[in-house]
Amino acid sequence: MQLRCGLEPRSLAALALLLAGAAVLAATHFWSGRPQSLQAPERVKDAAAAPASSGPRGAGLFPGPSVGSPPTPASGGRIVVDVSGKVRRPGIRHLPSGSRVADALRAAGGVRAGADVTGLNRARVLTDGEQILVGLPAVQAAAGGTAGGSGSGAVRAGPAAPVSLSTATVEQLDTLPGVGPVLAQHIVDYRTEHGGYRSVDELREVKGIGDRRFADLRPLVRP
Repeated sequence: MQLRCGLEPRSLAALALLLAGAAVLAATHFWSGRPQSLQAPERVKDAAAAPASSGPRGAGLFPGPSVGSPPTPASGGRIVVDVSGKVRRPGIRHLPSGSRVADALRAAGGVRAGADVTGLNRARVLTDGEQILVGLPAVQAAAGGTAGGSGSGAVRAGPAAPVSLSTATVEQLDTLPGVGPVLAQHIVDYRTEHGGYRSVDELREVKGIGDRRFADLRPLVRP
């Protein structure tokens, strides 16, 4: 090389060092550019493995709804109500808890034709032990509650003033709870035969009026 190129020893050594550096640089560049295998971080691996070990839907990154037995509905109780007035089958009715006034009317055979139910809130939820009086022309507040509202007392519908047994017509008497045209005529016939009513207690003597019906009528009439 020295004879062919005419280089001095010092220049030749420098050229050799330059070539050696270039070779090292090329080797380093080649080594750093080689393909390397990458490994997923531990946290990602744990999350990816979670769905396989947590059931059919998994509870890791994509939790599904919890699987369990559906809630068991509480067993429904029963209530007892007294349906009186202008219904086809007045009397005591046993109904499921949560029943409404409309359910009580159906259990009593429905409202009789011509009865005025304007003052009744048929969507109201019933309470145990209450009384529903149907078919009177006006609505009065009852002890423990008001008609059409909720309360634990009786729900009464009645005339604005007591009906006079001595002057009322058959039509007026027919509006009283539990009194139909036939019973109203019996009340008038008794009045005719005995010259009027001197006391409300005389209603007990009228055919078709028992103790229970008398108790319903007593606060709604006068002699």
